Amino acid sequence: MTATNAGDAESTPQARPAPLPRIFIGLKIAPEIAAQLTEFAAGLERPSARPVAATDIHLTLVPPWNERSIEDAIDKLGRVAAGFGAFTLTFQHVGYGPQPRRPRLLWADCAASDEITALHAALIDAFGQTEKRDFQPHVTVARIRDNAPAVARKHPIDQALALTQRIETVELFQSPPPGERGYKILASLPLGKAAASPSS
Repeated sequence: MTATNAGDAESTPQARPAPLPRIFIGLKIAPEIAAQLTEFAAGLERPSARPVAATDIHLTLVPPWNERSIEDAIDKLGRVAAGFGAFTLTFQHVGYGPQPRRPRLLWADCAASDEITALHAALIDAFGQTEKRDFQPHVTVARIRDNAPAVARKHPIDQALALTQRIETVELFQSPPPGERGYKILASLPLGKAAASPSS
């Protein structure tokens, strides 16, 4: 007969709480524009470069953070979005960045219009985030992992763009868990909803 230790139950490892969802705020890029942008990364060699899937192409407005209440985040995002109208996003150039000599990304940079700059500032303030550098709206097309200068030399990409997209919504995204891919849109809130609503 095997004796049971009274302390065994206490020594049983406790289940770890599920990690908080990692979310961020951004703009979903139209499928036709995303498809055009991904073509620039088609010739980049793997695994040194990791192209972003067309379905994941987006423009980040508030960097990722861990959130306890998705419902509260959606409510807060809706209140900010209601104060802004629709605007045009202009894609100006595609190339390597953020530093040409030490590129980490292949990206398409966008015009820092008054509308997107003000929206970004309002969202950063509303969600208590901080920016370490000046806001440069851009869309990541590929991430460069290893030997980035060699990748840029072998596959020079430096091209002006003439693409525009009408922005009428702002999105709350969830980042994939470690080891997985694909962003999930948790909510898409219309810009200017409050102004468009009939008065009571």
